[in-house]
Amino acid sequence: MGQHVVLNNVEHHDLRLITRRGAAFGDSANQTVVYPSEYQEIQRHYPIFFRQAEGGGLQSVALLGFDKAENLFLDGDVWNAGYIPAMHRVGPFLIGQPQAAPGEALPEDADAVILVDPAHARISRTEGEALFLSNGGNSPALNEVGQVLEQVYYGARASDAMFAAFQDSGLLAPVQIEVKIDDTQSFILKDMLTISREALHNLDDAHLRALNQAGFLALAFHVVSSMGNLSRMITLKTSRAAVAA
Repeated sequence: MGQHVVLNNVEHHDLRLITRRGAAFGDSANQTVVYPSEYQEIQRHYPIFFRQAEGGGLQSVALLGFDKAENLFLDGDVWNAGYIPAMHRVGPFLIGQPQAAPGEALPEDADAVILVDPAHARISRTEGEALFLSNGGNSPALNEVGQVLEQVYYGARASDAMFAAFQDSGLLAPVQIEVKIDDTQSFILKDMLTISREALHNLDDAHLRALNQAGFLALAFHVVSSMGNLSRMITLKTSRAAVAA
């Protein structure tokens, strides 16, 4: 990981963002972290699972492939899906908190800042979409980056409360799925959690009301409905295997 610095229109006036997809930009991954704020879009294209995060707690992931470093939706420099997960669009950017000058207090209304890694593969000074307009204002590309960062920020903040509510309601269940591609290829998805359909359909009134009021009930149904995407992924995998053969 490179060194992130505060993005500004003086030092970085000529930075450009490469928006095409590809393995060189980290898009060849069989799983990616996703957030509750994007479940509605994610569930239309990818299966959603939960797993233990490295630092503890749980995180949501979208399944992109079965083999290591396999993204079945990536074809060269094109991502063939109607929605690309936020973590693959946020790329070289992070959201950061402004720092007060020595001896000074930070104003309560101080806005968050965008950090950029100038050495990231997606950052260039010769190709891609400009981050700043000629007059120093934010470009449409940078405005979109800001929207994705906001989506990730609020999604990350909601995750812990969502998982706590799912656990309290007894919705989380371990799952191990064996995916058979053909007579020679099969994959086992393990160490994952999902939403139990049975538990979801048998929620008592109190938990049903609490989940709905918190906005988590719809998210649970999104996770369940996302499992239908496994069959499409098997078709993609089978097609690629046939072409390779």
